[in-house]
Amino acid sequence: MRPATARGFRDVLPQEAAEREAVSSRIAETFSAWGYGLVETPVVEDMAALEAAAGPLQGTAFRLIDLDGRLLALRPDMTVPIARLVASRLIDEAGPFRFRYGAQVFREHESLRGQAREFTQVGVELVGEVGPAADAEVVSLLVAALETSGLPEFTVALGTVAVLHAIVSAAQAPAAWGEAVLLAAHDRNLVGLDALARELGDSVAARALRAVPRIRGGREAIEECSSVTRELECEGALGELAETWRLIEAAGAAERVVVDFSVMRSFDYYTGMVAEAYAPGLGLPLGGGGRYDGVLASFDAPAAAAGFALGLERIMIALVEQGQAVAVRALDAVVGGDSGGALAIARELRRAGWRVALSRRDGLELVREATRLGAAEALSSSERGAVRLDRAGGPALPLESPPPYPPTTTWAEPATDDDAAPDDER
Repeated sequence: MRPATARGFRDVLPQEAAEREAVSSRIAETFSAWGYGLVETPVVEDMAALEAAAGPLQGTAFRLIDLDGRLLALRPDMTVPIARLVASRLIDEAGPFRFRYGAQVFREHESLRGQAREFTQVGVELVGEVGPAADAEVVSLLVAALETSGLPEFTVALGTVAVLHAIVSAAQAPAAWGEAVLLAAHDRNLVGLDALARELGDSVAARALRAVPRIRGGREAIEECSSVTRELECEGALGELAETWRLIEAAGAAERVVVDFSVMRSFDYYTGMVAEAYAPGLGLPLGGGGRYDGVLASFDAPAAAAGFALGLERIMIALVEQGQAVAVRALDAVVGGDSGGALAIARELRRAGWRVALSRRDGLELVREATRLGAAEALSSSERGAVRLDRAGGPALPLESPPPYPPTTTWAEPATDDDAAPDDER
């Protein structure tokens, strides 16, 4: 048997894993700095609970049946599990709650080449706060997280689902028509929306359906949308969006944000503000979120809530596309030679803050191993203690005691004899 990973899953090797860890740690620290505490939830959830909050998940959730006969599913996102956590574990606690997470989520897809079925999401949920101030906090934190990730170029698109829902309601069309509108909006299918608008003739709803998804800009975009939808009873939602924009400006995040009324999220539980983040050259959003005030009511624990999730894999791709290297701390030393002495030297170095790997090799072979591992030093255990090796594998100078950190050198000067390691081995 030749083992292989299942379709849509992949292994992550040490260098990439270290870079992912560095980026996710920076984002997590930003979340913590805003007062969001880490939570963890099970990788499986009750299927009925997921569908009660998120709607039908047929064909998109990995399902399994446990020994008790319960139908379970791997979590397809983190919003519903955290809502379930609040409704079950914190039902008697006074909010608001600010939670952060970093977790794998799973979504089933048809057998399309390259389509991932496992993602890493990093995000936050703000439960128990409602209104523009809460929405502005979530959007501003989304901007701060992406800045912390190291991405120099990105845009956060801000909108509200309330306007589209108002258009569908005003159309007074069959339910199937409204469902088709929402589906086309999710797909950013402007041609499809235009075709659906033609079915309404020259009505107010038809004109709004053609115009609203094309409105984009700053505060003036909200004013334009208000003018187009004046007869559709969504002034309240647009007034809240205008106040959210004002607060985002006050937070210093508006330069990264654009109002875009074509934004719709793939889950149908959003009730107000929605946001998506994009990077140039990446055909998919980095992530997004919004307000979902009805989700906790599905668990008989009604509460306002908003949040967002970012796809770590997509952030890593965007960093590469924008030429941004992720700095990760490498090994400081590889210690070889006498095994007993190497263990003692490694212990002393680690106490001084070094990152140290042990080796069973010495001389030139130890140098080659240290070079392959990207270590700053190759150290050999001897009767004199730790000795730095030069590029040829010969002794260069003893290590100071106690050892300094970080290393005062990155390799001794290379030797000039014929035994020096060739350039392609360094």
